[in-house]
Amino acid sequence: MFFYLNLNELVGYSFTYGEVCFIKREALKMKKVTVFIGSPRKQATYQAAQEFAANLKSYGEIDIEYVFLKDYHLEYCRGCKSCFVKGEEFCPLKDDRDILLEKMNNSDGIIFATPNYSFQVSALMKTFLDRLGFVLHRPRFFGKAFTAVGCCLTALEPMIPLEQKKISQEIKKASVRFYNELTRQTLPAPSFFRLMVFRMSRTSIRLMLDEKSRDYRHYKEKGWFESDYYYDASLGIIKKLTGHFFEFLGKRMATQR
Repeated sequence: MFFYLNLNELVGYSFTYGEVCFIKREALKMKKVTVFIGSPRKQATYQAAQEFAANLKSYGEIDIEYVFLKDYHLEYCRGCKSCFVKGEEFCPLKDDRDILLEKMNNSDGIIFATPNYSFQVSALMKTFLDRLGFVLHRPRFFGKAFTAVGCCLTALEPMIPLEQKKISQEIKKASVRFYNELTRQTLPAPSFFRLMVFRMSRTSIRLMLDEKSRDYRHYKEKGWFESDYYYDASLGIIKKLTGHFFEFLGKRMATQR
């Protein structure tokens, strides 16, 4: 199975069913895409990522880097919450997390490629995502394109041609959608779900935390306690009113705790 995952704020996901790409190659600068591979083997997941990347390169100038998580030292999160309360720089684990984070910062697009183990991502990928937990508290990566390529067993190996054709079609659809996101010229208006996450999160942070908290200081420094959204976005009258309603819910939930 291959699915598209929009992680501009590292929340939520949506499935895609193909789109026509009208981007002119010559009008765009080369884009950097980093593929984080959570498989310990160079087999189905890696092959799917390569096919995905080949599609991207056929649309425009793309620089692809493959990062195999198995080649990096990542310790398990201890749940100390230092990254939440003080900041990610206070994490007691000294490993390669910041090296991988820097690769994400320097990329225009990020692909998470992982096999499906026990109806979940691989242990390698889960450890990596756990170590990025602070990003869920303090969102970033706005303007970057994110997608996830996940593999699960749909046929016995070796795979029959019909099954391979079906998978290639899904990869094609997802790669077109990702390329359109990668070459988007403006930041998208938030969906109602993303608006809800922002408004309720900031309300609870404002009411339940203080200057001692890194989350509180981050929201204050970014001006998010007063803004309509994480970044400048055009909200219609309905979304503006809905945003106030979400704040009301957030305030009610915070005061009842």
